[in-house]
Formats: sequence, C-alpha cells, structure tokens
Amino acid sequence: MISKFSTVYAGHVDLGDMGQMATPANERRYSNEHLTSVFDKTEAIARCMDEHGYSILWLAEHHFQHEGYECIPNILMAAVHLAHLTTRLRIGCGFNITPMWHPLRLAEDFATADILTRGRVVFGVGRGYHSREVETFGSPMLDAEANRELFEEQVDVLMKAFHSEKFSHQGKHYTLPPAVPYRGYELRELTLVPRPLRQPVECWQPVVSASARGLDFMMKHRIKGLIGGGAATMAEKSIHAYQAAAERAGLDYKLGEGLSLGIFFHLAESRERAVREITPWYEEHVKMFGPLGFVPGLTPEQNTAAMGRGGWGAAGVPTVEHYAKVGAWFAGTPEALVAHLRSLEQKYPGLEYVHVSNSMGTPQHVMLEQLAWFAKEVKPHFPPRG
Repeated sequence: MISKFSTVYAGHVDLGDMGQMATPANERRYSNEHLTSVFDKTEAIARCMDEHGYSILWLAEHHFQHEGYECIPNILMAAVHLAHLTTRLRIGCGFNITPMWHPLRLAEDFATADILTRGRVVFGVGRGYHSREVETFGSPMLDAEANRELFEEQVDVLMKAFHSEKFSHQGKHYTLPPAVPYRGYELRELTLVPRPLRQPVECWQPVVSASARGLDFMMKHRIKGLIGGGAATMAEKSIHAYQAAAERAGLDYKLGEGLSLGIFFHLAESRERAVREITPWYEEHVKMFGPLGFVPGLTPEQNTAAMGRGGWGAAGVPTVEHYAKVGAWFAGTPEALVAHLRSLEQKYPGLEYVHVSNSMGTPQHVMLEQLAWFAKEVKPHFPPRG
C-alpha cells in the first residue's frame, strides 16, 4: 500500500521564459549569481517538505549546466546542510554518478554524511546520461558497455567498503589496496574509516531500460529502484521485470515492492486549467530531456523541432495530455489524483513509495504551493504505516 511520498528535484533554477516559443535549451546561459540561487531554492523546498511530512527529497548530481536545468554538483554536501535545516526529512542521493567518482572517496563521503545527519541521507547510485559530464571526468559514457562494466565494479567496491570491517578487491579497473609497503608490512587489505553506522546501507538506483542484467545486479546488492521520468511510461514493464529479478534472486517480492514510482504532477481546480498551467513547464522538460533520450517515443524529427523555436505541432511533438494517458504525467484536481493513486495500489499491491515531482522549469513559488496542496489534500488519504 502506498504510504511514503517523496519528490525529485534535479536542481533547476527559475528560468523566466519557458515553453516551445521560449529560449532553446542550448542557448540558455545564466550568470553565476543566478545559478547559485539553486541552493536557496533547494532550502525552501526542503523546509516545505519537512513541514508537510514528506519522506525523501531526492536530489541529483550534475555538472557544468550553465543552461540552468540541473545545477547541484555535490548532493552529499547539500544533504548535510539540509539536514541541519530540517527535522525529519530524509535527503536522497538521486543519484551519485559513480563513474565520476573514485568509489572509495564516494564511500567515505557518504559514511561521513550518514554519521553527521544521524542516518537522514539515503544512498543512491547511477551510471549517468550526460556525455559532457561523465566523459569530462575521464570515464566512458558514449561506450555504454564500458560504462556499465565500470559502474558495476565500482558498486561492488562500495558495498565491500560499506559492509566489511576489512576488505580487498581486484578487478579490471581497481586493485585495492595496491601491493605496496606500508610502515614495515605489505599492504593487503583496507578498512573504510569511518563506515556508515546504519547497516546494511540502504541503496537506490534508477530503473530505466529494466534489462535483466541491470536488475539482476541490483538484486545482488539488494538495491531498490526508482522509476520516473522517461521510464514512467514503461512502468508496468519495469515493475514486472523487477519482481521477476527478485524471484530469480530467491526473494518473494510483491508486485511493486522495493520500488518508488514517479509521477510529474500539477494540481488545479479543473483538469483544463491544470493542463494549461503545466504546458510550458512540460515543454521545457521536453526541450531539456528529449535530445538525451528521456522522452520516450520522440522521433528524430520531433527532437529537432523540440530543440528549436516553434514547429512542434507540425512535427507532431506529443502534448502533455499524451503522456498523461500513459501515466507519466498528471494534471487535474486533488480528487482525481487520489483516484489515480488508488488505481496504482490496485495494480501494484507491493508499492509503498511514490515520488510526485514538479516538471523541469516549474518556478519555486509554484513548487512550494503544489507540494503543500498535495500534502493537505492528497497525502492524508495514504497514511504512513508502522
């Protein structure tokens, strides 16, 4: 049964002009002063969510985005700060892009955050999707197989470091520790100092392609999955595939168990008004994510149109109403959203977590209004358990 609500905020600053007739994504450039406003915006969102009893604020690690879409480069530092401004809210790493880290540095940083916040940071790992980010940090992104291979070895290292008092690792990319002399002996094992106090470490990962290899790797380390963004249109396939992977691992998971399902939402007094208000923010989302492959079903011609000004209708770029029909987006009244969530409970009896998020581009004041409105009129219908 659904009982825990979160949101994903990837770190967009207030953009000003938005929609298909506004500044194209690749032409956006903001001053450093405006880009730093992401931190005040993040604080405001965290305080609002804490006040209204949300479970997790998921933040995203991204780099070099002068376009203003995803502007938080270090979510662990941000999480420690936010934990001191809130009382109950957990801060989720959605996600630390491990190919841009040395796994032991990431392990140390998370352990520090776990201790300083008394367990209010949720660990999460991802492979990345921006070539500008991952390749700049010296790791493969264009070579998907090399990226996955590196990622899997890094996560293996992370889990050893988290859960073993002493460990060693020898793989294609890492030999840990190196066989070097140290204070009179040859180094053969390491201890992460400190290790996280909460054991075993709760870990989450995005579910996008839902490949058997990827899901089996998640089960190996008991990693939970977030389904959202572009993957939400494939939610049913992904949810069934995750349950099948759990069964292969010898786990008796109900359908939806171990997952958080994402919905972009916008509430209004009528469906028509909600669609009208959300459209420019949805269009900004398409401008940002379409060329990256995260708007399912777009043709190359539609992506070309989305990267420029206008011409969306002629190219057949789907409207927000199209994606509302397949469950990735919701625009309507609180009562209709309650009914939609009830239908998800019926389909996925093991589903406990749902993350309801505002579209890329949504201004800060609207995000705060929407989160508060959802908390007051939708969330009480799904009380926490335990």
